[in-house]
Amino acid sequence: MSILHPAAAAPAPQRLLHQGIVLLVGVALMTLSAKTQIPFWPVPMTLQTMAVLGFAVLAGPRMATAIMAAYLMAGATGLPVFAGSPERGLGLAYMAGPTGGYLAGFLLASWLTGTLAQGRGLLGRSLALLAGVVAIYGCGVAWLAFFVPADRLLAIGVLPFLLGEATKVALVIAASALFQRRG
Repeated sequence: MSILHPAAAAPAPQRLLHQGIVLLVGVALMTLSAKTQIPFWPVPMTLQTMAVLGFAVLAGPRMATAIMAAYLMAGATGLPVFAGSPERGLGLAYMAGPTGGYLAGFLLASWLTGTLAQGRGLLGRSLALLAGVVAIYGCGVAWLAFFVPADRLLAIGVLPFLLGEATKVALVIAASALFQRRG
């Protein structure tokens, strides 16, 4: 039995307890990843996408999506779990702001990446991670278009973050390779 996947033969109450603990820890780690800002060029980097993609690869699509849904629900209720909150707003008002599409992309990427990565080797997991990044940025830019002129979308919503995303994807690939070797 791994940390993220309890044995199927475990009694139902034990499995539910395990899943509940993983869910709570996942939401706490998502919050920590949103609040952690690393100096990076050309813009500071949070660890949110790394956590989203890491959960998807390591916990699978169901648990990763559950973690993300719980994280979004916590934020929707007004808990300051998002990057820049409470300073930039709370709750649904924050989620309806310029970064709301990226948050929706996290949910889609959790399911998509987890599904595509299941049972795959390193190359398959790498491609699944890239699909997750595309989902996050696709949703993010689509929503950002309500706030930013179309000719500025890539310059504001994508390009400054590409080097950071490549770094985070590389770290998740390395971590998943280590976990695969151990498992």
